[in-house]
Amino acid sequence: MAHAYTPGLKVMPCTRLVKKRLLPIPGKVMAALDQLVDSLDVVAQTELPGKVFSVNVANRLSVGPEEIEGYMLKKEGDSVMKGEIIAENKPFLKWFKTSVEAPVAGTVETVSFITGQVLLREPPKVLPIKAYVKGKVVEVTPNFGVAIEAEGTFIQGIFGVGGETNGEIAVVASSPDEDLQPETIKDIHKGKILIGGRHASLAAIKRAISVGVNAIVVGGIHDRDLRELLGYDIGVAVTGSEQLGVTVIVTEGFGSIPMAEYTFKLLASRNGEKASVSGATQIRAGVMRPEIIVPGFPKNVTECKKDQGRGWIEPGDPIRIIREPHFGVIGTVKSLPPELTVIGSESHARVLEVTLDGGEVIVVPRANIEVLEK
Repeated sequence: MAHAYTPGLKVMPCTRLVKKRLLPIPGKVMAALDQLVDSLDVVAQTELPGKVFSVNVANRLSVGPEEIEGYMLKKEGDSVMKGEIIAENKPFLKWFKTSVEAPVAGTVETVSFITGQVLLREPPKVLPIKAYVKGKVVEVTPNFGVAIEAEGTFIQGIFGVGGETNGEIAVVASSPDEDLQPETIKDIHKGKILIGGRHASLAAIKRAISVGVNAIVVGGIHDRDLRELLGYDIGVAVTGSEQLGVTVIVTEGFGSIPMAEYTFKLLASRNGEKASVSGATQIRAGVMRPEIIVPGFPKNVTECKKDQGRGWIEPGDPIRIIREPHFGVIGTVKSLPPELTVIGSESHARVLEVTLDGGEVIVVPRANIEVLEK
């Protein structure tokens, strides 16, 4: 049977997937093998060393570096509070007394009798890693983290900004071609994941931030709104670390593009259920897509299949066209002609025949489509 390799998005009612949750540096794993975890459970934790501050005690007291030992009130390993005196001289007249205060709270890490410097380190910052998805721990990496297997609805978007978040799905659009309006975002949507339709304006996103919405999922967004929201242009780097106050995921692309009907109906079928969302996107080597994961079985689904990552398409597979004049149109692969075909640009390319919903069959270059894994 003919098949072609092509990139694609996953829009799957129910699948099995594995998420690795690892610390950047060694720490403590909080979850055990085969343990059931919720999305907000901490599965691993470590401490990031605090910042180091240098205090030139010898210079402040006008003494030699080798002499500061006699003036130190704190020794290595001692805890200090901000503003606490760590060294002082002992003049005959109190008016000539000089004290050296700690600029930060922390511990005395080093006292050097060669340079006369005292190094203070701020308290370590605790870095917890949450499970992110509800599932079962299937692998433990000692000192670093775990791998969690989850079952549920899995939908990938085209582009996103903002980090990982969780919340209850709230569908606020009646159809996939309805814009997300600021007035439709109410106070009751605080902490929710809003499912819009075609487009989210800058005003709608700002309204969501002010209300405290956790995430917005829509078909498209204008790049000028994104630029104004972030304050800079997005390059080819990884997104997901933006501190916007809300995670934004677009499922179709930039502009005012209706959300694919299949995607909208699938999200609407999980209305009111808890979901995990990540806006992290990388569009170069090591492609990373924004995602929505809803644990559990949707209606009329009794079995979840494991994501095999087939990587190619065959006749009968659903696809989305990603170039004009049929941008955003969803159809089904009818055939994959092996011979080169002359296309509109008068160049020769491999094509495929696509059957649209109305029964019309069109010819599209294979480079202009992406597979929809359902």
